Amino acid sequence: MSPRPTRPPFILNKTEILPSTTQHLDVPISVLSTGTVLSVPVVVAHGNEPGKTLVVSAAIHGDEINGVDIVQKFLTHVRPRWLKGTVIAVPVVNVFGYLARSRYMPDRRDLNRSFPGSANGSLTGRIAHWFLKEIISKADVGVDIHTGSDNRVNVPQIRCNLEDPETARLATAFGAPILVQARLRANSLRAVASMRGLPMLVFEGGEALRFDPCVTDVGVRGLRRVLAAMDMMGSAEPLSEPVFVATGSAWARVKHGGLWYPEVVLGQDLVKGQVLGRVTDIYGHMRTKLVASWGGRVIGMTRMPHVSQGDAVVHIATNEGKLRSYEDE
Repeated sequence: MSPRPTRPPFILNKTEILPSTTQHLDVPISVLSTGTVLSVPVVVAHGNEPGKTLVVSAAIHGDEINGVDIVQKFLTHVRPRWLKGTVIAVPVVNVFGYLARSRYMPDRRDLNRSFPGSANGSLTGRIAHWFLKEIISKADVGVDIHTGSDNRVNVPQIRCNLEDPETARLATAFGAPILVQARLRANSLRAVASMRGLPMLVFEGGEALRFDPCVTDVGVRGLRRVLAAMDMMGSAEPLSEPVFVATGSAWARVKHGGLWYPEVVLGQDLVKGQVLGRVTDIYGHMRTKLVASWGGRVIGMTRMPHVSQGDAVVHIATNEGKLRSYEDE
């Protein structure tokens, strides 16, 4: 016998979601030039008992699709009959970019640089405004899922403000292999959420336009641990490996253009002065070698073999001091 509902329905987009149920909604957000209505997919799991609300979002950058896989698989573990509180999942926020396989919106704006947006602004500004008003405003905690961008790949990691006790607690509970104290990017979802006092975790892993089963597994397990840490459902799954807590991160950049040959791999620990890779000219003659200016761990790398002067090639997180973080989120 199912537990008797003990709370009122959850209302989203004028739709009532009853306790102990999961509902899929297609929320209209715009009309295309053809007159076709474009909708954002939203899944609401409304628990049988009162509790907090967790919002999980993915594909704010439309080509960062690994988050869609994470959301799908995470939701198979969310059983509303035994859930305290509510889970709101938005597997694709930037449906325009998703359909076009692009990071950006049709007006070439970056949605994650356009918050809080405006109800009367550009298309991107209107979507940002809608997402804050209708989704994020209902949250007690948010997890926003990203991948590497611009032909870069990331190790699974959480980026957040570790100086906030509740955010740090949830980030630690998530259990990603790496935690990074990351500066806020102006007009990003995380920055606006922080201004509103909302704990927000950014999960990074993998690369654009690709599924990565290992990254998905880390993401799903992490979200389940966050549910447990919020006392919403289940018990915390033990961590399989120690967590590397970084005080900052930065990209190492090549000083000459040419062909890039890395000599390190994702997840590798580094010491200051270690060779990261080499750049040759088109004939194979070595032009320069790139060494680490600080010790730490490789958390991201470029996939591009040909590089120009100043290109970022190896992202290194350190626990030896603060670095000015260059982030993809």
